[in-house]
Amino acid sequence: MRWKRGGRCFEHDNCDACAAKWRAKGKSIPTKAKTSNKRSKAGKKRSPAVSAPRRVQKAMSREARAAYAEIEHGVKQLEKSINEIQRGLRKAERDLESDARKRIRELRKDARTQVSALKSKQREAAATLKRLSSAAADSWGDIKQTVDSFLGDARATAAAALERFRSALGG
Repeated sequence: MRWKRGGRCFEHDNCDACAAKWRAKGKSIPTKAKTSNKRSKAGKKRSPAVSAPRRVQKAMSREARAAYAEIEHGVKQLEKSINEIQRGLRKAERDLESDARKRIRELRKDARTQVSALKSKQREAAATLKRLSSAAADSWGDIKQTVDSFLGDARATAAAALERFRSALGG
């Protein structure tokens, strides 16, 4: 039987029957559910994590404490070194990214210059072709030779620019 506050059980409205059973057994009648006043393990106050090594240090000999302190100092120095290396890596990464952005800006500027030069050569070749076709009616061989040499120069310039950009990009 489970008891509610006030001495009444959950099973009956009137607890006289239950009370008689308890009296027959020679036990006292419970009036409410028992609860534990103890704190749970999660709620217990714990000592800080640092106290465990200190307790160990007190039990150690003087030489052992000195060795422990030296090792602890070495660990701290190692941690500082790791942090310094990580800072250096982040700085180097930022520097590399900055240099890469600068190089990309330069390559784009150079590419725009090269493309504009090639476009001007293309316009010049088209104008030359128009002039030659109207001036020389029968000498298409001369026109073709002139335009081929002009286009060859433009192709060589474009190939050199492409090769330069490919080598700059590591390709």
